[in-house]
Amino acid sequence: MIRRNRRPDWRRIKTLFSYTIDEAAAALHVHRNAVRYWIKKCGLPAFTDRRPHLIQGADLVTFLRSRREARRRKCGPGQFFCLKCRTPRTAAEGLLDYRGISATRGALVGICPVCETLMHRFVSRARLPAISREFNAQIGQVEESLRDTPHPLLNCHINGST
Repeated sequence: MIRRNRRPDWRRIKTLFSYTIDEAAAALHVHRNAVRYWIKKCGLPAFTDRRPHLIQGADLVTFLRSRREARRRKCGPGQFFCLKCRTPRTAAEGLLDYRGISATRGALVGICPVCETLMHRFVSRARLPAISREFNAQIGQVEESLRDTPHPLLNCHINGST
């Protein structure tokens, strides 16, 4: 059974080899109809004048890398990537919440102004003063982990007595 993959990994392809449609599909863990679609509709160069159709490995790598780069969306300063809208957005009304993960890192949480889902962005704690000047950010307390506490309280009976 062939595993379906939404993001084929171009590093599985050897650039000096030629691939048939079935070999390329098996190497990328995609269906062979996906490779046929890339040839017919998306412009993947292939030798289609004879059977079996051949695809140069270098052409396949170039095609997959350019396809992935075309889909990437870079976030500008002060933007978050909204997973639901699939585009970079600025938080609604500039309101952000900082949730500390460790003593040095945390996550900024904002609300997408279009679809109203939460957007997260990891930041260093050292950048908080600059971020709080730019946005209306609320900074919460860092939650201690069990390892960081001097006397951890465990709700278990280690010595075997009940």
